[in-house]
Amino acid sequence: MRTERALDAAIDRWNPAEPPPRDVTLLALYEQRLLRKAGADARLGRALVRRDPAAADDVAARADLTRLAAGSPPLRTVPRTGPPARAVRLLAWYREAQARFGIRWQVLAAVNFVESAFGKIRNDSTAGAEGPMQFEPATWRAYGLGGDVHDPHDAILGAANYLAANRGATHERDALRHYNDSALYVDAVARYAHHMATDRHAFFRYYSWQVYVHTPGGYRRVTGPR
Repeated sequence: MRTERALDAAIDRWNPAEPPPRDVTLLALYEQRLLRKAGADARLGRALVRRDPAAADDVAARADLTRLAAGSPPLRTVPRTGPPARAVRLLAWYREAQARFGIRWQVLAAVNFVESAFGKIRNDSTAGAEGPMQFEPATWRAYGLGGDVHDPHDAILGAANYLAANRGATHERDALRHYNDSALYVDAVARYAHHMATDRHAFFRYYSWQVYVHTPGGYRRVTGPR
């Protein structure tokens, strides 16, 4: 809770048209490590949520994604990474997509976060999905509006179009099952979206988190300070 208060204060000093400053980066990394630990240890996670109920969505979403990753083989090569679009631009594109397709911006941000860490991960998936919103080629041809799957603006609009076509404006979880047919995935995305809807700092915290990958030797952080 002390870390989050300090992080929120640092976020309030940050101009989101620029990359996260050093204090935001380091505090966000500390928070991320704490929540990853709580999400991987059910007993610790329950104890944390009892003390800090506001952490419930983050702990449950991390537990969902940990269980989801356990069913996939670890990566044997480090994925390509790069800087995401600036936070202020991503927010503008999510809101543009919400206005056009009726999908809440927080849902689009949560999908972008879970799929590619807001575009920090640049690899295609093992199933051949591409871009920051991770579209399979056939789905992109149908819903990508003629855009570039690797362009974050185009990808966000395409994701909103796809979710709207599956009644995402009124049945979010059902639409997310079309995006990824996993109850764990749907719950994680829904929880991150809920947290962003109820905490004005949450998007900026997630944006400032780093990329961890599941390797044969365990989880490894591949972005951020060294």
